[in-house]
Amino acid sequence: MSAGVPERDEQFEILDCSAVVADIWLLLDNECDAGARERLQGHLDGCPSCLEHYGVQRQLKALISRKCGGDAAPEGLRERLRVEIRRSVTIQQRTFGADQ
Repeated sequence: MSAGVPERDEQFEILDCSAVVADIWLLLDNECDAGARERLQGHLDGCPSCLEHYGVQRQLKALISRKCGGDAAPEGLRERLRVEIRRSVTIQQRTFGADQ
């Protein structure tokens, strides 16, 4: 190994199926960095079992999105939440202002 070049950690280079299955939703939700995405995708490309599981989870995510994605909170609930948030912020500002 040359000076200044970090040693590669094989734990992060070689993923077992249980680690991939645990992180599939991170991949589906675009919540992993580029390196993790590359490692996960590399494993999926070479493992038919994990690729099948990924496909099932992707379809489940799409189904949930189709069936639940258009729901909106009732206007009355939205307004009550706005009032409570404003009240909470006002109380916090008064509390923090008194400490100074």
